[in-house]
Amino acid sequence: MAASKCSALMTFFLCISLISPALVQSAFQFKHHSNEELATILEEVHFRCPNITKVYALSENSVAGNPLLLIEFSGEPGYHELLEPEFKYIANMHGNEVLGRELLLKMADYLCEQYIAGNESIRSLIHSTRIHLMPSMNPDGWEMASAVGGDNYLVGRTNNNSVDLNRDFPDLDRLLYAEEDERSIRNNHLMDQIRHLDHPPQPETLAVMRMILEQPFVASANLHGGDLVANYPFDESRDKDGSDESPSPDDDTFRHLALSYASMHPRMSDPNQPSCDDTSSSGFGKQGGITNGAAWYSVEGGMQDFNYLSSNDFEITLELGCEKYPKAERLAQEWEDNKDALINLIWQSHIGVKGEVKDAITGRPLGNAVITTRNVTRLNETHARKDLVKHDVTSAQGGDYWRLLTPGEYEITASVRNYLPLTKRVLVTNPRHQQAFIMNFELHSATNQGQRTWEWDDDVPLDYVVEDLGEDFDKNVDEIPFNREGNWPQDMEEFDLGLKDNVGDYNHLKYKWFPSPNRR
Repeated sequence: MAASKCSALMTFFLCISLISPALVQSAFQFKHHSNEELATILEEVHFRCPNITKVYALSENSVAGNPLLLIEFSGEPGYHELLEPEFKYIANMHGNEVLGRELLLKMADYLCEQYIAGNESIRSLIHSTRIHLMPSMNPDGWEMASAVGGDNYLVGRTNNNSVDLNRDFPDLDRLLYAEEDERSIRNNHLMDQIRHLDHPPQPETLAVMRMILEQPFVASANLHGGDLVANYPFDESRDKDGSDESPSPDDDTFRHLALSYASMHPRMSDPNQPSCDDTSSSGFGKQGGITNGAAWYSVEGGMQDFNYLSSNDFEITLELGCEKYPKAERLAQEWEDNKDALINLIWQSHIGVKGEVKDAITGRPLGNAVITTRNVTRLNETHARKDLVKHDVTSAQGGDYWRLLTPGEYEITASVRNYLPLTKRVLVTNPRHQQAFIMNFELHSATNQGQRTWEWDDDVPLDYVVEDLGEDFDKNVDEIPFNREGNWPQDMEEFDLGLKDNVGDYNHLKYKWFPSPNRR
């Protein structure tokens, strides 16, 4: 297996090293590019923009041995820069849904072209964001679909083992719903609870899982075809036998992400846009071009929800049109229809707040700090919200964190085991296409100060942990008095949420869940 993978990668990099200067300068063609042409385009972009790009392959090849290629855009390609959010697009997960594949190839060309041309907005985006583009997660399926002319609605959907990759991820939704029923305190990074999976993931799935768990992605989207809508979590219904709306704790933020794409697309949010399935006279446009995934239909083992529940990544799903395999002559117009929306969604990785969590004395960065959020937006002059967002994010190894939020007032708490937690208030405004507000935390050690720190193995009911904010808070009311002077009870600063050991740190347990699947 190792030899076959090495051979495939060596062949790929040997081929791209032989690209002629004439090809490097060739104009992008709107067509359906083969897997070999896909690799060539990525390398052509890299040769044109070597200082801001890097082409790389994931840890596994496809079942048929095709490398799973990405191109990265960044001011320091190959490295995570402190406080710089990471964003990814993944397309062609279903091999016969090909528009996203061609859009990402053109996007790579466009980002490089505009950077060279001096487009200040694009240059700012690249230097403030680490962008990963994966044109094809299922190159084998693409080959099968293309071999029959792209006219079959099902051929090529699965990988070369006949597995639907968007049903192949660990079903963390069901684990979360069980935790909710048991009123557990765990609400994020659920893979750390997994000891065994019920099936070995396909190599394409495994490779993407590893990428998700290794990189500190903040936001992302996977690109599909077959309808025209921006879909947001949860994809899996809480009712196993139905398709009821299943909002996530970050429903406001996910709706914003979906709308940020749909509203920039000329047809997706058009209320007069007809339905793709011929069962109704109108499509999703009447609801702004967005939908909760489970309200549409329930998906178990999908990539979108896996991102949100296994990492800090807020992912949505983009259905780009009724035609899964549009004719080549349609591609140029599809690019024009989607270009601004694709760029705008990347900018959304900068909404909310970001910052560093450090030791107040030594300045040492504190990775795996738990960032807890409470919405305290004022409702009127005398009352404010008190909504705990029951989904925490964690800081990266360098101590930097990102918390995507919609406009409003929030209490943000940073907590690390054996440190005193610290809560700060922030007003989020999200100015368009600007970096997030920076809010740093310097935490003091609690070791010698007699402070109680929660042991996460303790059987502590969720209500007690998240509501233990002093007598000024009443669990049974929806609104709490707001102090006109802008102050909250002092015991808010002393609330200790604690931190489960090694939350978000997967280096010590890499891929303990399963062996690497065999490849043909």
